Amino acid sequence: MTLQYSLLDEPLIRARLVDGGQPVQYSLPGLFVALAHDEVRDFPALRPHQRHPWHAFLVQLAAMALHHAEQAQPFETEQEWKDALLELTPEHPDGEAWCLIAPYDKPAFMQAPVPAGKISEWKNTLHAPDELDMLVTSKNHDLKAARMRQVDLDDWVMALISLQTQEGFLGAGNYGISRMNGGFAGRVAIGVVPDGHWGTRWQRDVAALLTHRNEIVETMGLQNTDGIGLVWQKAWDGESSLAFFSLDPFYIEVCRRVRLIRSDSGQSIGAVATGSKVARIEAKERNGITGDPWAPIDTAAGKALTIGSDGFHYRLSAELLFGNKFRSTITQVPDIADGEAGIVVLAQGVTRGQGKTEGYHERRIPISPKVRNMLRQKQTDLLAQVAGERVDSIGKIRGVLWTALAALFDKGAVKDKFSDGAKNKATIFTKAFEQVEDFLFFEELNAEIESNDPENARLQWLLSMADRAEANLKTAFIAGPQSSELRYRARSAALSRFHGGLRSDKTLPTLANYYRRLSTNKGGCT
Repeated sequence: MTLQYSLLDEPLIRARLVDGGQPVQYSLPGLFVALAHDEVRDFPALRPHQRHPWHAFLVQLAAMALHHAEQAQPFETEQEWKDALLELTPEHPDGEAWCLIAPYDKPAFMQAPVPAGKISEWKNTLHAPDELDMLVTSKNHDLKAARMRQVDLDDWVMALISLQTQEGFLGAGNYGISRMNGGFAGRVAIGVVPDGHWGTRWQRDVAALLTHRNEIVETMGLQNTDGIGLVWQKAWDGESSLAFFSLDPFYIEVCRRVRLIRSDSGQSIGAVATGSKVARIEAKERNGITGDPWAPIDTAAGKALTIGSDGFHYRLSAELLFGNKFRSTITQVPDIADGEAGIVVLAQGVTRGQGKTEGYHERRIPISPKVRNMLRQKQTDLLAQVAGERVDSIGKIRGVLWTALAALFDKGAVKDKFSDGAKNKATIFTKAFEQVEDFLFFEELNAEIESNDPENARLQWLLSMADRAEANLKTAFIAGPQSSELRYRARSAALSRFHGGLRSDKTLPTLANYYRRLSTNKGGCT
């Protein structure tokens, strides 16, 4: 079998330029040169859940090559990048480790060598890249497998990287990656994205990895020299695992035994896969703590973060940015080189269940100048306090709204013991309210931090939130009792509970005091 489709020599990766969206195609060395000039706008083959695996792969690979070459800055030419990448595969100088298809006893891109080169007994045949990829779903609201019929070579590239660097456990013989907390978890990522395009963030994160390399080596016990960096170079019989401590700190892993093949007609590419008796990397006891540059760590629990089906909601996001529960990633702390404006913190991850995924989640959190400086100087106490108070305030107004809604749906019930039906409907409407507050949370928090009068900024936020809660309640009127007598009683009871709750010192004293002063002033005017 001849080597086919070399990422080092052939322009297999489709992209669009920042300048006008012009379509272009790159080899891997050519892409690195373009990223260094921040010329790339996006990648047509890239699906949303593949964004972080692709970014992480490009960053880890570039950082590994630069460190090996003792370079601090990206190379300027394609030839320099090609030479540096080949230096990472000294046992395979012909470049087979960078080809999509290679003899089976040799490595191919993101595909481990098969001892003796025999795959005749591999029975799992895959015809499309999205059959190979990692989103296994039970409902049509998520991505379904094998929908892709018009396939380009870079579709297979993205699918291989996604499978091999973020897949979880999927039944006997299908083990997941080392960089997550267990087989039913997910590879969660959080990091700063400065103003710019793909290349700006790529350069930023490559620099962060090089800066923190020794720290990762020391804290994780990994190899600073001669560690295994490109795991797919090593032959795998499915019965042996690599020791975690044998790895390079920037290691790019593979978790499945898979090979790309040509179809019998030679007109298309497919894949064959088989199971393994063990995970490729023996790291189960590490609970996802591997030195991943983008992975938040729950310090008390001693494990990498796993997100639930609600993704990066405002409570979790505030804790990740400002709290003490999670250790910040090396890529999420703003740097002075990130500039003054347009900075966001990007959180990404897939929620996984047994035998399926429950959705891809992504959140971009805007960072104002003062917040950026506080994070950079690690002065987060004030930020954590403000965020915590705001989370508490949302919860209290949500509680007032829920009680008013339950009274509405229970026909104006006087007591607080509502029917199950009324409680379920109230929960549905309060979720809609909380989604709006979730969307506005960081924008409003930034405004308070930036304000010269933060107390007034807080009060104005509380008042606007109360208005939104009342609008939510009135929207629910159409779903409440409709007969004339019950309608009047239910709506009056709901509004009475709502306004009474807002004016209670037990809810939000700041709001209660405002309404008291407002009432007093009105009384004085009359």
